[in-house]
Amino acid sequence: MAGTRRASRTSTSQRHPALLPADQSYLQRILNAKVYEVAQETSLDLARNLSKRIGNKVWLKREDQQPVFSFKLRGAYNKMAHLSAEQLARGVICASAGNHAQGVALSARKLGCRAVIVMPVTTPKLKVDAVQALGGEVVLAGESFSDAYEHALELERAQQLSFVHPFDDPDVIAGQGTIAMEVLRQHPGPIDAIFVAIGGGGLISGVAAYIKAVRPEIKIIGVQTRDSDAMVRSVRAGKRIALTDVGLFSDGTAVKLVGEETFRVCRELVDDYVLVDTDAVCAAIKDVFVDTRSILEPAGGLGVAAIKQYAAQHGTKGQTYVAITCGANMNFDRLRFVAERAEVGEAREALFAVTIPEERGSFKRFCELIGPRSVTEFNYRISDRKEAHVFVGVATSKREEADKLARQFDKHRFPTVNLTDDELAKAHVRHMVGGRTELAEHERLFRFVFPERPGALMRFLSSMHPDWNISLFHYRNQGADYGRILVGIQVPKGDAKVFKQFLDQLNYPFTEETQNPVYRLFLR
Repeated sequence: MAGTRRASRTSTSQRHPALLPADQSYLQRILNAKVYEVAQETSLDLARNLSKRIGNKVWLKREDQQPVFSFKLRGAYNKMAHLSAEQLARGVICASAGNHAQGVALSARKLGCRAVIVMPVTTPKLKVDAVQALGGEVVLAGESFSDAYEHALELERAQQLSFVHPFDDPDVIAGQGTIAMEVLRQHPGPIDAIFVAIGGGGLISGVAAYIKAVRPEIKIIGVQTRDSDAMVRSVRAGKRIALTDVGLFSDGTAVKLVGEETFRVCRELVDDYVLVDTDAVCAAIKDVFVDTRSILEPAGGLGVAAIKQYAAQHGTKGQTYVAITCGANMNFDRLRFVAERAEVGEAREALFAVTIPEERGSFKRFCELIGPRSVTEFNYRISDRKEAHVFVGVATSKREEADKLARQFDKHRFPTVNLTDDELAKAHVRHMVGGRTELAEHERLFRFVFPERPGALMRFLSSMHPDWNISLFHYRNQGADYGRILVGIQVPKGDAKVFKQFLDQLNYPFTEETQNPVYRLFLR
C-alpha cells in the first residue's frame, strides 16, 4: 500500500520551518552530535541502472558501508558520548539481537567502558560472535526481543548501568539525524523525497527533524513492510498501536511498538508512508546489487523498494529520490530465498494453477498459449482421469501480464488461478506439487513461523493432542532466523475449541490456509 498519509495533517507551510520547540532543539543536537569518532561519512551514490529504468534519479545513501555495516552506531555512540564519566565508568547496557548491539559494543570499545548486550537465546551464533569480537559482554535471555529487553532493564537496575535505547532517545535520534546533514551536503541540488525505513522510528525521526528544519520542501517518506507496520497503524489511529505479531523477514525493522518520542516526531514531520511486501524488498536487494555489487539486508532494501512502488503509483518522471540503504548484515544462506523471490517482486515471473483436460494435444495447446515466453517452472502429477492441475511459472516483463495471461488461459478453456501474490504457493506448494490424497479427513492447513533453534519443532509436537494427526508437513531452511513450515493437521470437528486453545498457547505466528484454492487444487 503506497500513499498512506497521516490521519490528520497540516500543510507543510504551516508546519515548517516553525517547528515545535523540541524539534528545534533537535537541529542543535544533530549539528553538535558526536558520531565521527566511530562512524564515517558514507557516500551518496547514483543508482544508474535503476534510475534509467524507472525514469527518476535514485540516489543511495550508503549506510551499509559503516564499520558495523549499519547506521546504528551513529545513535549509539552519540548517546554514550553524552554520558558522564561516572556513568561510563559503571558501564552501559542494551537489548538487541542485531545492528544496535554491534553499534553499542563498538562505541563502548572506543570509549573504554563496559558494555552488556542482552540478546534472545534464539540469536544466531554469527551475531553473538560479532558482538563478542567487539568486546561486548553477551547475556542470552528469553526467546524474543521483548524478553531480552525486560531482562536488560532488570540488569540495569541491579548493576546501575546506563541503558542505551535502540531508537526512543533524543541523543540516539540526533545521532541518526547526522545522515540527513550529510545528504544535503553531498547533494545541494533539488531533492524531491527521501525514503527511510522504519522499525522503532529512530532513523526517520532524526532525518525528518533535520530536513524539515533546513529544507522543508523535501518530502520525508517512511517505509515499512506490510507485516510490520506499527508506525503506520499508530499514525492512522493517533496513538501508539502495539502489534501482536510482526513479520521477521526484515528483522531490522520488526518492531511491535514504536517509541513515544519517535511517534511524536513522525506524526508531526513525516509527509507520507509506503508499505512494501517481501517480494518487492527482494527485488530491491537485487537492484542495488546490479548497480553497486553490494548486498543489502532486507531492512536496507526498503527505501529502494518504496521508491519503485511510489514512482509507479504516482507516475513520476524526472524526480530526484534518495533511499537510505541502512544496513547490510545479511546471512549468506538467506540469499537463496532472496534470489528466488526477487523474480516475482520484479514482475519477472508469474505463477499459475492451471487445470488441463487429460486428452491428447491439450498440453501442446496450452504451451502454444504461453507463446515465446520462457516457462520457469512446470509441476504436474496425474490426479484424475478427466483433468490435471499443473503449477506453472512463466517469465514476464510487467506485473499486468499475469492477469492478462490468466484471462487468456481461461478464454481457451484452461481454468486458471493467478498465484503470483499467493504466499502459500510461493513458499511451499511450488516445492511439493503432487501430494493429493483421499486419506486426509478433517484436515486443516496452517502456515507457521518457527524460531530457528533446537527444540522449536519438538515444542510444537509435544503440545499437540494425541488424537490429532499430522497429515502434511513441509519445511525449507531459508537461512533466516526463523523457519516457514506448512502443516496439515487432522482435527475432528468436535475438537475445534480445544484446537483453538492449542494455537493460542503455542504462540507461534500462523495463517490458516484451509480455504486457499491452491491447497484444494494441489494438496487435497
